[in-house]
Amino acid sequence: MLGWDGDLPKPSVRTTEEMRLVLADPSCACSEPLYFMYRDLAKNDADWRWLHERNLRYDLTVIPPRDLCGECVKTKGHYHPENPRGVGYPEIYEVLEGEAHYLLQTRKPDDVVLLSASAGDVVIIPPGYGHVSINPSQDATLVMANIVSTAFTSEYGAYETLHGAAYYEMTDGELVKNPRYGKVPPVRRIPAASGHGPHRFCRGPIYDLVGNGDALLFLNEPERFLPALSILLKG
Repeated sequence: MLGWDGDLPKPSVRTTEEMRLVLADPSCACSEPLYFMYRDLAKNDADWRWLHERNLRYDLTVIPPRDLCGECVKTKGHYHPENPRGVGYPEIYEVLEGEAHYLLQTRKPDDVVLLSASAGDVVIIPPGYGHVSINPSQDATLVMANIVSTAFTSEYGAYETLHGAAYYEMTDGELVKNPRYGKVPPVRRIPAASGHGPHRFCRGPIYDLVGNGDALLFLNEPERFLPALSILLKG
């Protein structure tokens, strides 16, 4: 179930009240939980120790379909800080069930990208991009896994201050500009590329990368992989 064959701990739950600041309609009412986060997972003690020794964490996020007053259900959105070498920490995602839209933006933002991904696709959030994960479906649950460094704390403040990302994705597929942003570029729409073709960086299932220090080194030392990371959003 949920792409996981072991026991799952009690999840953290994101509610409408916690998300209100970043919704297209802050007055929207939804009594159901918006999404569930299962953090710091491992299939056995040896895998858990291996991840922790390398400042890594494996998570699952489950996002049921919701209509938030015309907006698709989504995660809150956050940026990653820079590592000690001055390069932003990346993150790796894998869609296990359903479909995902990852809305990425630079801090200015002078680049906004919508990455579409389906089950089996791997997506890497490159250095310097904030991101929101969206379930665009009105009938299917999105389940996704991620591996991320534990050497930092995610930064939600910019998304809260500006009431979300530069665009809101509505249930009819329209991308509506967030009026609290100034001039922003049009959204570039591209398919997931990090697991395929000339932009392949690594492939899933990403849990299979646990135990492979070389494959996950980029999560803590992205400065060593900048040429490969820099082309992931070329489309």
